[in-house]
Amino acid sequence: MLTIGYIGNGKSTNRYHLPFVLQRENIKVKTIYQRNPENESWDRIAGVNYTSNLDELLNDKDIQLVVVCTRHDSHYEYAKLVLEHNKNCLVEKPFMETSEQAKEIFAIAREKGLIVQAYQNRRFDSDFLSVQKVIEEGKLGDLLEVEMHYDYYRPEVPESVHSFDPASSFLYGHGCHTLDQVISYFGKPDHIHYDVRQLLGQGRMNDYFDLDLYYGKLKVSVKSSYFRLKERPSFVVHGKKGCFVKETKDRQEEHLKLFYMPDHKDFGIDTIKHYGVLTYIDEEGTIHEETVKSVNGDYGRVYDDLYEVIINGKNKTITDEQILLQMEILETGVKNLK
Repeated sequence: MLTIGYIGNGKSTNRYHLPFVLQRENIKVKTIYQRNPENESWDRIAGVNYTSNLDELLNDKDIQLVVVCTRHDSHYEYAKLVLEHNKNCLVEKPFMETSEQAKEIFAIAREKGLIVQAYQNRRFDSDFLSVQKVIEEGKLGDLLEVEMHYDYYRPEVPESVHSFDPASSFLYGHGCHTLDQVISYFGKPDHIHYDVRQLLGQGRMNDYFDLDLYYGKLKVSVKSSYFRLKERPSFVVHGKKGCFVKETKDRQEEHLKLFYMPDHKDFGIDTIKHYGVLTYIDEEGTIHEETVKSVNGDYGRVYDDLYEVIINGKNKTITDEQILLQMEILETGVKNLK
């Protein structure tokens, strides 16, 4: 049994973590720390201890893993505190505000023989897993180009911000999803072209990014905007022999926002209208078009991996090197904005 506690009792904990953890019989949630109980807005979970005394959580010998689900500007302080109390730590993303903070946190964990990791749950998105399946089947031939889009039409978000903060940028907040997907599957790129903008002008939030990551002849593009009234396809993959288009995103977040939880058998599952389309040419020159059933996603796989690491001593799936590379890319992307 892996016994865990949470720092933070807001949307992150209750929407993106607990619904998956509570489905797992080998994980026990013992304590949730909330700094301001008067602002509590989520239903309490039976059998879980709620406290506004952080020391109660940090000094509990039963708790092996503490999950930090707070604002990004407190991740460094809380992660350091957790490690100093000799507990393993899972941190929401973006992991830290700088790569230097990340390096320090990883160094403390190594020194103490502990595990610290970012919650890169989007590596277990259905659309991303489906793309991997298609690539590995080989019908596309040699890969040439991959486009990944994460679009919104939420102009009110950038319009409400009148100063620039790197760690609150769109690239930090959403690039941490898609960049992790790229790094986890394709590894470290040969070089990167950055197009990171403030569409509303200097001194406003970063609300657009388009990063091209090059791997030999392959280009992987990560694109996002707050001003896309019509979303681009989630993934477009081109190879020498064909292409694969996945129009729609993973549906787990869609269902979570509707409070339709993982205890439903069809939670997060694509129906046929969400399936991607594979078009390819075979050895005889015949063109085929196939609907590809989506691979099911599961954010909870982050916890499955951590269970194996902490309880059974297996290697981490989400590595320190991957997170550091991601942090360095995020930093570089916003360094010239003001």
